[in-house]
Amino acid sequence: MKDETWFDDMERRIPKGEVRTRFAPSPTGYMHVGNLRTALYTYLIARRGGGKFILRIEDTDQGRYVEGAEEAIYQTLRQCGLTHDEGPDVGGPVGPYVQTERRGLYGEYAERLIARGHAYRCFCEKSETEAEEAVEGASIRKYDGRCSRLSAAEIQANLDAGKPYVIRQKIPTEGKTTFHDEIFGDITVENDSLDDQVLIKRDGLPTYNFANVVDDHLMGITHVVRGTEYLSSAPKYNLLYEGFGWEIPKYIHCSPVMRDQHNKMSKRHGDPSYEDLIAQGYVTEAVVNYVALLGWAPGGEQEIFTLAELEKAFDIHGLSKSPAIFDIAKLRYFNSAYLRAMEPSRFVAIAEPYIRQTVKNPEIDPAQVAALLQQRCEVLTEIPEKVDFFDALPDYDVALYTNKKSKTDAAVSLEMLRAVRPLLAALDDWTDEALLAAMVGLAERLAVKNAKVMWPVRISVAGKAVTPGGAVELCRILGKDETLRRMDVGIAMLEGARS
Repeated sequence: MKDETWFDDMERRIPKGEVRTRFAPSPTGYMHVGNLRTALYTYLIARRGGGKFILRIEDTDQGRYVEGAEEAIYQTLRQCGLTHDEGPDVGGPVGPYVQTERRGLYGEYAERLIARGHAYRCFCEKSETEAEEAVEGASIRKYDGRCSRLSAAEIQANLDAGKPYVIRQKIPTEGKTTFHDEIFGDITVENDSLDDQVLIKRDGLPTYNFANVVDDHLMGITHVVRGTEYLSSAPKYNLLYEGFGWEIPKYIHCSPVMRDQHNKMSKRHGDPSYEDLIAQGYVTEAVVNYVALLGWAPGGEQEIFTLAELEKAFDIHGLSKSPAIFDIAKLRYFNSAYLRAMEPSRFVAIAEPYIRQTVKNPEIDPAQVAALLQQRCEVLTEIPEKVDFFDALPDYDVALYTNKKSKTDAAVSLEMLRAVRPLLAALDDWTDEALLAAMVGLAERLAVKNAKVMWPVRISVAGKAVTPGGAVELCRILGKDETLRRMDVGIAMLEGARS
């Protein structure tokens, strides 16, 4: 074990006097919604407190490591605007920020804990620990602590024989441990209900429960945000802090995000990750805004928050003890609000790839199509199907020309198309204003409502009953030649229907 000077030097490195939070994901796959919420809350606590947000990669579980997962973490944080002040890619005063690169630290601190009487070497074979005795009246089975009772001579004999071992936490057998959570308040447990958890595995790597305590202390973390599934481990964390003589950070245990009243969200059950939601046509700002409200009540009527507004408004006392249910319809509502409020130029930029999935014709301006979509779109993945008719007139049924509200049927529509077609052919100014004037003027002369003229025109140029934009906009975007060609197709269809 290192001498006290080494430990003193480590203590001197720890930043003091500021709020410091950390997001510490494992690179084991996608960024699910619960992970994103933890990252967001952790970030907001740091920003609200004028402190530092730290990224730490907890990769000690090498068996579950997924290639590319670490880059996915960086990318998600970057896209969501959750900029970390310290981390593996940007450095900082208490690095390294990847747990496997800190491997040597954990053994030293485990040895120190042994010296302080709060941990011990366990030489038991796995088969012995699998047959752990049941504690009478307890609901769990736990290791009986037999190696904690070995004499110094027995321990040394085992070490001399090269017998492999793990290092376990030595939990008091009597008394109680109380810890405080900022959401749930004080929670007290009987010490004899806790197990002597493994801190260092036989391969020398730490378990999560040990590494995160050591790292949180050495990185000066003041607020620890995690899920309520870790509430049962919190007493053991407290005992570790006390065993080292360290200050305990503030705990914020967040209730889970649920698919419904009974089931947590799970990729295994088809629930979407952050990456899935983006692929499904949701924009990052809407996802972040909605995720912030999964278990947090800002107070007041405001629901739409930019990230900068969240930084000012977020307060941990608004967090709920109750699980939050992920409502995709609510997210859809948020997404549509963000799309409608977006700068038109940005909407064009994000909509164009979706438009071009079905509109291949280079003569069609995607910016003009996007202008029709922005106030009529809830998710971006709706776009291709909404606008495919711009590329090619689809096959459609003549029955579409019949519309009660517009008071049209096949015969009326044929009459209207025959009347409006020469008016449009004579137009030199192919603008919304000129097209509208021609159609409205015809309706006035025929003493009919505008819809009686425009419905047949729209059906003839789009072949769909529902379109983003009306007859005027569609004709303008398609251009004069294509509009007239499609109207001729419609006239021929209607004439054929009469014969």
